[in-house]
Amino acid sequence: MAGSNNPKTITPPRWLLAELTYKCPLQCPYCSNPLDYTKHSNELSTEDWKRVLSQARKMGAVQLGFSGGEPLTRQDLPELCAHARQLGYYSNLITSGYGLTEEKIIQLKAAGLDHIQVSIQASTQELNDHLAGTESYQTKKEVAHLVKKHGYPMVLCVVIHRENIHQMPEILAMAEELGADYLELANTQYYGWAHENRDLLLPTKEQFEEAEAIAQAYKKKVEGKMKIYYVIPDFYEDRPKACMNGWGTTFLTIAPDGVALPCHSARDLPGLDCPNVTDFSIEQIWNESKAFNFFRGNDWMKEPCHSCDEKEKDMGGCRCQAYMLTGDMYSTDPVCSKSPDRHVVKEALDSARKSALSDDEQPLIFRNSKNSKKYS
Repeated sequence: MAGSNNPKTITPPRWLLAELTYKCPLQCPYCSNPLDYTKHSNELSTEDWKRVLSQARKMGAVQLGFSGGEPLTRQDLPELCAHARQLGYYSNLITSGYGLTEEKIIQLKAAGLDHIQVSIQASTQELNDHLAGTESYQTKKEVAHLVKKHGYPMVLCVVIHRENIHQMPEILAMAEELGADYLELANTQYYGWAHENRDLLLPTKEQFEEAEAIAQAYKKKVEGKMKIYYVIPDFYEDRPKACMNGWGTTFLTIAPDGVALPCHSARDLPGLDCPNVTDFSIEQIWNESKAFNFFRGNDWMKEPCHSCDEKEKDMGGCRCQAYMLTGDMYSTDPVCSKSPDRHVVKEALDSARKSALSDDEQPLIFRNSKNSKKYS
C-alpha cells in the first residue's frame, strides 16, 4: 500500500458505517447505493465484519451504524450487535423496518443494539408503497409502534423530494401520531439513484420554501416532545457542506464487499484505488491508503477554494458531487456561489422545474436488479 506524503495530522475515525449488504426488499428511486450494485454482490463474512468492528474500535471509532441495502437481510445481525456491544460501540440500526418483527426487536435488544432508525416513504399507503416498490406502509407503522414499545427512542426518517413534499403537513402529523421522539426530514441528496432521477425528484424553489416553513412552524409546536431535524438540500444552499466533516477525518464506510470508503459514494471517483478490508487492516487503510489521503488537508484544492477564507469550514464541499456535476473531482463544489461552475446547479434547477411543469413527465427509475444491470 502506497504511503502518504501529506503532512497533515491524521485524526482517528469516530463514526463507522457498516453497509452490511446491498440486498433490499425495497426499490426506492432515491437510494444512495451504487447504480451498478449488482456488480458488488460478494459480502463479507461474519468473522470479517467482527474483525472490522474490532479494528475500527481499537482505533477510536465509537459510533456504529448498521446499514445497507436492508441490514435485516443479514441473519448474523444479532451476533454483530452483540460483538459491537462487547467492544463498547453505540450502535444504530438504519432500516426500512421491512422484516423487523417484534421477536427480532427483542433479539436485537438483548444483543445490545442501542438505537433503531426507521424510514417511511410517505404519509399515505398508496404513495409509500409506490415509492418503496413494495407494499410496506402498514408494516412500517407497526414497526414504529413496536420500537417504541420495547424502550427504544422512536427515530423516524422521511426522505423528502418532489413526489412527497406536498405531504409535509401530513408527514409531520403522522410522525406525531407514531410517537416519534426524533424526526429527520432528509431532503434528498442527489447521489446514486437519486442523481439518476434528479429531474423528477428535485422540488421547485417554491415547493421547498413552503415545505420548510411548514416544518419549522411544526418544530415550535412540538418543542419538548419531538425533535425535528430538517436537512436542507444542497442545491438550495449557497455554500456547500463539508465533505463528511472533512475527508478522512471522522467517517469510515465499509461496503458490503469489504471496500473501504471515505464516503459511501467514493467508489465512483476515478483513481482512488479504494482498498479492501480483506487485504489490509483498518489502521493501514485509514493511515496509509491512497484513497483516504487523497483529499486530506487542502493542498489538493484549486482556486477559488485554495485562497478562500472559508476553506477550513467547508473543505471545498463534496468531492463526489463536484465530480458528478462537473466531471472534475478537484473542482469547487458547484453548490458554492463562488464556484465558476455554479451555472450547472442553476441548469439542474431549471431542468427540474421544467419537468415539474410538464404534462409529459417521465417515469421514475426504481432501484432493482433489472435496472442495475444497465449500469454494470
